[in-house]
Amino acid sequence: MLCGVTAFDDPDLDAHALRVVKAIADEGSITGAAAALGYSQPAVSQQLKRLEQRLQLPLVERVGRTVRLTEAGRVLARHAPAVTTALDAAAGELAELRGLRTGRVRLVGFPSASPTIVPRLLADLEERHTGVTLTYLEAEPPEAVEAVRDDRADLALTFSYPGDRDDPHGPSAHGLSVRAIGTDDLLVVLPEGHPAAGDGSVDLAALADERWIAGCPRCRGHLLELAARAGFSPHIAFETDNFVAVEGLVARGIGVATLPRLAVASFPRLPGVTTLPLPPSEARTIHVVTAHGADRVPAVRATLDAIERLVAEWTASGAEAGRA
Repeated sequence: MLCGVTAFDDPDLDAHALRVVKAIADEGSITGAAAALGYSQPAVSQQLKRLEQRLQLPLVERVGRTVRLTEAGRVLARHAPAVTTALDAAAGELAELRGLRTGRVRLVGFPSASPTIVPRLLADLEERHTGVTLTYLEAEPPEAVEAVRDDRADLALTFSYPGDRDDPHGPSAHGLSVRAIGTDDLLVVLPEGHPAAGDGSVDLAALADERWIAGCPRCRGHLLELAARAGFSPHIAFETDNFVAVEGLVARGIGVATLPRLAVASFPRLPGVTTLPLPPSEARTIHVVTAHGADRVPAVRATLDAIERLVAEWTASGAEAGRA
């Protein structure tokens, strides 16, 4: 024991025990924690009981049919992500010394990345790093950032719009590593032959009297800001997050829309639709979010490198090669 420092006598806080406590905090029950971790409920209960005996402190208390963490349990759950990330990094660096680059990486990404960037990423990792296993969950940026914070994901692929007042990469991402890795152009989607198409560019103010099709809340918020800068308030007649449905409505002349290039490139163009880019200043920024130190884990580092390379290629090419 260090002078002036008190501590438990050999509490043996292994990474697995910390993950069990964190899972109970996240799931609200031992049964839920067991399912999340892939263990049986008795195994998790025994692990918890052994940890309480070692620490000589209760970690959970029953409340009706659920359990909740005690103050000691909350302390462990709060520190668990940082500790397990550091241990994973140490194990990864040791594996690197042995010439290995293996491990499971949990990625969460936004919807238009799912059919475009993610398949290329999987193929890239299978070719270059056969020991890396990638799991993937789709979520909008605020939920993706929260997944990294809660240690439910190692990496989050996210985006932000210029002037986004609800940007999840601001104060809400405090304590995480956030880096911008590319841009994604914003396109206006019009019926073919629309008079506003002009010479290959579009003046948004010319669409002030159109019916508009809007998507997710953050995308709709950005549309409202775009329109306000152009001097009008859009009449939003339809709302859908389905990119194909947006183009289908536009093709029939039912409305106009804006879509990111990644969304437009995620499926073959429908007949009767044309797309025109807005100025580069309106492009959204693509980010990758990790816990601090996670990039020291070789499997995470390999995945980060691949994501950054693929997004850079996508940005440089304008993604036109990705659409038939």
